[in-house]
Amino acid sequence: MASFKLRPTFSWVSALTLSVGMASALLSAPAALAQAFPNKAIRLVCPFPPGGAVDIASRAIALELAKNLGQPVTVDNKPGAGGNIGGAEVARANPDGYTIFMTTSGIQAINPALYAKMPFDPNKDLIPVSALVSLNNVLVLHPSIKANSVSEVVSLAKAQPGAMNYASSGSGTSIHMSGEMFKSLTNVNITHIPYKGSAPAVTDLLGGQVMMMFDNIPSAIPHIKSGKLKALATTGSKRDPLLPDLPTMAEAGVAGYESGVWFGLAVPANTPRDVVMKLNAEAVKGTKSPEFVKRMTELGYIIMGSSPETMADMNRAEVQRWGPIVRASGAKAD
Repeated sequence: MASFKLRPTFSWVSALTLSVGMASALLSAPAALAQAFPNKAIRLVCPFPPGGAVDIASRAIALELAKNLGQPVTVDNKPGAGGNIGGAEVARANPDGYTIFMTTSGIQAINPALYAKMPFDPNKDLIPVSALVSLNNVLVLHPSIKANSVSEVVSLAKAQPGAMNYASSGSGTSIHMSGEMFKSLTNVNITHIPYKGSAPAVTDLLGGQVMMMFDNIPSAIPHIKSGKLKALATTGSKRDPLLPDLPTMAEAGVAGYESGVWFGLAVPANTPRDVVMKLNAEAVKGTKSPEFVKRMTELGYIIMGSSPETMADMNRAEVQRWGPIVRASGAKAD
């Protein structure tokens, strides 16, 4: 009877092949994960209440991102502290791209100079994705205020120091600092009354509980057109295309005045670069969609769309611009 030997079915060659295969799989895992992103819903944190300019932009880009990424993008409003509450929450979130933040130039540049204690560092704990839109503010008054020009507002304020007041969407916002710049350049004493967003501030302005406001144009324009608010001047370097009959603040007699704001997407630090670039590509694509462009331009937004690097440069420029202005004004967070 012939004898035979059983050959081992698992040789050292097989073991080596398996090890190489496993190592290759492990090395390719991050790339595969990035390629698979996103595979579930994304949360977009808006640091201001519903109805204001930041919220409007957040919901508009969320629709575009959902369409482009193939996953739901829900807007989660987390208002308070001039955007710091929402920003701090995102800074602490898992850096996987599923929690993104609608930041503003005010959060990035004004808040660090305004707040003695920040709950996070917007320029270290967050990384840029894309600047999306910019806009100007507009000086609006309750119709009962006996002033029909910027110079008349200045005269009223000087006649009764501290008696006039202005609302803002929160300490550190562009609306707040537009007011502080006005006070500084005209040497008037007007009391600041902060709210947790533009919408509640406008509600009280419409009701006459406050006297004036440097509101973002998108949230103010319906009330200007209806005659419920009196508009006197816009805050940009040139006249706003949505309100071309209004002078700029500089044209109205406040020399050197220029104030605006831009909004953009950011994610927690350490978010993988591939995920950041995926979000960037789809966000920029979203800013070019006909629906987004139509809605934003009709409301007074100026379309941007940028690379992460360009937004980072914008952050640095805003810090250099606003830091000295905030310190010179003596403004502090309320």
